[in-house]
Amino acid sequence: MSTDLISIARSGATAARIALDLTAQNIANAATEGYVRRSARLEEIAPASGPGQIDEVSFSGVRFAGITRNADVYRQAEVRRTGSDVARADAEVAGLTDMEAAVEQSGLYPALVKFEASLGQLAADPVNPSLRAAALEDARTAARTFTIAASGLDAVGDGLQFEAQDGVAQVNLLGGELAKVNLRLARATDGSTDRTALLDQRDALLEKLAGFADISTTIAADQTVHVALAGAGGPTLVNGGTVSTFASTTAADGTLSFTLAGTPVALAGGALAGKAQALVTLAEMRGRLDATAASLIAVANAAQTNGVALDGSPGQPLFSGTRAADIAVALSSGAQLATAPAGAPAGSRDPANLNALRAALTGAGVTDQADAALFAISSAVAGRTVTREALQTIASSARAAYDAQSGVDLDAEAVNLIRFQQAFQASGRAMQVASTLFDTILSIR
Repeated sequence: MSTDLISIARSGATAARIALDLTAQNIANAATEGYVRRSARLEEIAPASGPGQIDEVSFSGVRFAGITRNADVYRQAEVRRTGSDVARADAEVAGLTDMEAAVEQSGLYPALVKFEASLGQLAADPVNPSLRAAALEDARTAARTFTIAASGLDAVGDGLQFEAQDGVAQVNLLGGELAKVNLRLARATDGSTDRTALLDQRDALLEKLAGFADISTTIAADQTVHVALAGAGGPTLVNGGTVSTFASTTAADGTLSFTLAGTPVALAGGALAGKAQALVTLAEMRGRLDATAASLIAVANAAQTNGVALDGSPGQPLFSGTRAADIAVALSSGAQLATAPAGAPAGSRDPANLNALRAALTGAGVTDQADAALFAISSAVAGRTVTREALQTIASSARAAYDAQSGVDLDAEAVNLIRFQQAFQASGRAMQVASTLFDTILSIR
């Protein structure tokens, strides 16, 4: 019967046991990353009804209706979005910091300053062999710092491209795993433990994916997820059990572009977007470095060819090469420096051509160009760092709000543990009372 005390007590004991199991799971997984708090969804057992029967209050017990995940879709989306922004900023700042170190540690600016200073010292005594040797050595040092800086930037670019390729592979891997989860979710029973675990896995994969690229998600009625890259209007990465191929292409200047199933994708978030932007800045930095080296080569060689060496022979180019990576000193001795003007005799102390070289270097602003390039990259690092810190604050707030809503509160779970344990014991006591009552009734003569 609907008011059977034993049946009612039994349903209460069953519900309390399931709630106790879920509470124990919550406590055990309190520190597990990606775990979302579970709770039992309980419903009253409706009394039997039929034609001609009048509805009445009937305590028929309780039944387990499924597992509820304490997750908020909006807060999850905010965690993914802000996390994607932070990942982009982190990747860009890391790339810019490496570029700054590559140029600064090469000693380019100090070497150029010292080279110009040695030319000034030589102008005071242009036939001094020691000053000539020192000036030539300082020119060689300046050339080496260009090649060191260029090599350092190449190493930074290679590292960024390698990391980007790994990121592309991770996007494809995570997309494939999401497609598998979608297929399993479509077959999982609603409210089951298996379905709940799959939802945790789905959300964890989405958060990891957002760390590489900005994504837009749509959750279907069966809890499967549709994922698009680069915003809601972007191409589809995952749809049900189907996943599209994500790829990257490296241009001649080292910059990256991305495609999804052959469709160009302009990423605005995630580590891949940050690395792509860093590579754009790297290409600009290489261009500035090459322009500075080319300016030094052109100015120095033009001045050399307009003068004569210490032995009165026509001046030869001071530098070889055309850019930062291949610039080198072409002269073999300091005596070949053309300090005197054309037509001057051997051993001339006339520094007119040397002064013309110094004036040309000042006019071309070679040292200023190197200083400006270093200042530009340092300013970029400082500015992006401030932006990253602001984004980290926003992301931390979003994460805290989500964790407060979906995380496990051990104090609350301890209370639930006691509450459901007492409910289980009360149901068991009710069954004992019912058994005693029925035994007493049956024993009446």
